[in-house]
Amino acid sequence: MNVNILGIPMDLGAGRRGVDMGPSALRNAHLAAALRNLGHTVQDLGDVDVALPETLDKHASAGLVFLDPILEACRSAAQRLAALPEDVFPITLGGDHSVSMGTVTGNALRGGGPGERTGLIWVDAHTDYNTPQSSPSGNIHGMPVAHLTGLGDPRLADLGGGWTLRPEDIVMIGIRSVDAFERDLLREAGIQAYTMKEVDQLGITRITEETLERLSGVKRLHVSFDADALDPAVAPGVGTPVPGGLTYREGHLLMELLSESGRVTSLDIVEVNPVLDTRNQTAEVMVGMAASLLGQRIL
Repeated sequence: MNVNILGIPMDLGAGRRGVDMGPSALRNAHLAAALRNLGHTVQDLGDVDVALPETLDKHASAGLVFLDPILEACRSAAQRLAALPEDVFPITLGGDHSVSMGTVTGNALRGGGPGERTGLIWVDAHTDYNTPQSSPSGNIHGMPVAHLTGLGDPRLADLGGGWTLRPEDIVMIGIRSVDAFERDLLREAGIQAYTMKEVDQLGITRITEETLERLSGVKRLHVSFDADALDPAVAPGVGTPVPGGLTYREGHLLMELLSESGRVTSLDIVEVNPVLDTRNQTAEVMVGMAASLLGQRIL
């Protein structure tokens, strides 16, 4: 498989600094080497240019902090991904989770045309389905899924030039922190969300089977993996840790089962914050998750 790596070193959407170093941490954890050892051809495309927070005035426009530079970075990421050949498997490295507005859109638009129907598997402690009106903070990393479905600020919601993600094509796994207004929006949209309660009750195998069945009608599957989906004991280097997350083995099993399906076409790894990490542990764990998705097996 031809794998292309693209970094998006952005922490403009988050409330804490440091996640802009996530792409470097993941590269230093030997992501490319791990994938080459699996037989893949790997090309690193470098990073999308992102404005530094220190050079900007921190103010909210229409309830959104750092709207303009986030919009610019996401648009640039979408354009670069959309231009990739269809036989490439892109791995995008965040940065905070607001980068997914660009990555999901760009991967849906690959090959030209109005955009392919795309399934989104959102592995995260948070649903990130706030809008500018519902968000308690105005931080955009809590809003990307809402904007991908066409809600929120029109400038962010129309990165795809008319393409939007269908709510029925979204499955969330590992959820355990949801704002009150966000919960109402999710119910209205009809998005399938597996909380940690369902993970405990049903197990990862059944959840993965149901996810793939629900998304059986889509051409492309994009996995957006936030490091805080994992329990903080496994992945301490995140800005918004929530106790009670996926175990190390649950994360790997999910990736292994998705790999066996042969249907995943792109991947995000986001919210790795080396400033808050211990000896790059979180980056190394997330490199392992990527390797499992791309074919690493015990035997």
